[in-house]
Amino acid sequence: MGQKIHPYGFRLGIVTDWKSRWYSDTDYADQVNEDWDIRSYLQGELKRGAVSRIDIERIGDKKVQVDIHTARPGVVIGRGGSEAERLRSGLEKLTDKIVKFNVNEVQNAETDATLLARSVADQLEGRVSFRRAMKRAVSTALKAGAEGVRVQASGRLGGADMGRREWYLEGRVPLHTLRADIDYGSATARTTVGAIGVKVWVYKGEVIPSLAASREKIAAEARLAAGGPAQRRRKSAKSRAEEAAGASGSQRRIIEAGGGKRLIEAGGGKRRGKRTEETPAAMTTADARDAFEMARSEAEEILEANAATGAEATEASATEAVAETTEAVAETTEAVAKEAVAAPEAVVEETAAAPEGVVEETAAAPEAVVEEAAPVEDAEAVEETKEDEGGEA
Repeated sequence: MGQKIHPYGFRLGIVTDWKSRWYSDTDYADQVNEDWDIRSYLQGELKRGAVSRIDIERIGDKKVQVDIHTARPGVVIGRGGSEAERLRSGLEKLTDKIVKFNVNEVQNAETDATLLARSVADQLEGRVSFRRAMKRAVSTALKAGAEGVRVQASGRLGGADMGRREWYLEGRVPLHTLRADIDYGSATARTTVGAIGVKVWVYKGEVIPSLAASREKIAAEARLAAGGPAQRRRKSAKSRAEEAAGASGSQRRIIEAGGGKRLIEAGGGKRRGKRTEETPAAMTTADARDAFEMARSEAEEILEANAATGAEATEASATEAVAETTEAVAETTEAVAKEAVAAPEAVVEETAAAPEGVVEETAAAPEAVVEEAAPVEDAEAVEETKEDEGGEA
């Protein structure tokens, strides 16, 4: 068996205030019954007055102040105050005391739990679907600024033979939090199949600020007094995740993507592996074209040197080597250009291997061609190579 706590009584004196404000040592029971009669009379007379709350305050033994909070003050007051005067005289007859009658307008009726419950009950009495009525009440309260709403209906819902309970909840309604401002209201729908009870909980936020919020407010005031910004910039989710991972900005960073997150080196990397110091730098199309021009100029110098010595065989072999080298470099340049347009990442992999391909193609050329194409490291080695070529010719 569930033992429920009333949301209003649970927070009485902490967040909410008493609806009856008076004190008595001797006539306590009589005055409680009198308050009950006053509320029953007003609720019976103002069925269409959209009454949210009735507060009763006693001033001495012969004065009673009644405050009515309603969303339709014009209906309660009446034309020229006639309705309010009629209600005041009725209360004086009921209590045999002087009654002061006040009418207060509810500012935000869409977030008032009692008014929402009464609205749902009126729709149920008008044969509106209970699901539609409950969902409409939830959406109305949320649009008006409520942080959470729960609407519950109990009884023969939809004309069913067996009674049941259904509810809808949107947002959050922390019933165990004392500082939460939760408005609670109930109403009864008198339908043709029986009575249907409606309960509504509306969470409007916290009344008593938390300790963390108080400290943040104090810190903001201190920063403002020191000439700094009033509100400290909050770190992004990415920065907080990096700090939680314990990684510095120079080592690793988290990249957010549509399919998830992946870790890469801070300096970037290739598609199939991370770039390290041993990996050669990626070649671009311009670099490949420069390599081609350099190989071509070296091959022309070799041809001129061989022509001066009259070595026809060497010239023919050198010409074939130059043709092969030129063709290989041209193919490499064309492939690099196509890959650069199609996939920039593929350019890095294809062009990285281009210099090696040039060396392999030139390996089939005569020794003189390979030695001249290679970087000149020593001048004496070059002179010895020329003398050898002259002797063979």
